[in-house]
Amino acid sequence: MTDRPRVAVVDYGAGNMVSIVHALERAGADPVVADRPAALAGAIGIVVPGVGASGPAMRSLRRRGLDRALERAVANGARYLGVCLGLQLLFERSEEDGAAGLGWLRGTVQPLPEAPRLPHVGWNLVEPVIEHPLFPGRACEPFYFVHSYAPAPERGAIVLAETTHGRPFASAVASGPVAGVQFHPEKSGLAGLRFLERWLTMVVAQVTAPPEPGS
Repeated sequence: MTDRPRVAVVDYGAGNMVSIVHALERAGADPVVADRPAALAGAIGIVVPGVGASGPAMRSLRRRGLDRALERAVANGARYLGVCLGLQLLFERSEEDGAAGLGWLRGTVQPLPEAPRLPHVGWNLVEPVIEHPLFPGRACEPFYFVHSYAPAPERGAIVLAETTHGRPFASAVASGPVAGVQFHPEKSGLAGLRFLERWLTMVVAQVTAPPEPGS
């Protein structure tokens, strides 16, 4: 492995690749754009960005064979980070268009409750609710959002942070090697850069961790 961890940024036609690739490079990664399963090979981290609705996104992932390729990559040890739509796709279903997601996490994607305006666009505070390496010290910071829907996880234990726009919603979740954020770290200045650096630290740590006894 090189000094810069190889991270695949999944291109399924639903996001701006340039911004997230540039942000990952600044954070210390060696990013590669992956629009087919073979391009995930050798990546120890995977970022799934995106804007738009779940239905077209899932159809594109399936058409390219990327849905199954993502499952295999995570099962083989890669860490997954979903950004905005990439977070929402982790759940079972979206109420935006009734589309089924990847279903890796239990819950649905719902309209922001009691939102004063939609879409929710601009800077807002991300407030950690538990201690986690992605939010050390549970420090609150502003990040940039663009969305009208957010996940409603079935298990509250996976929620790392919340943000309030009307009522609080889950703005960051994690379960094992899978994490997702509703905000855009690539548009969030220094706070976003620091967040990506912390995620990359977790990516590298997972690869370099000593094997469990007896493995």
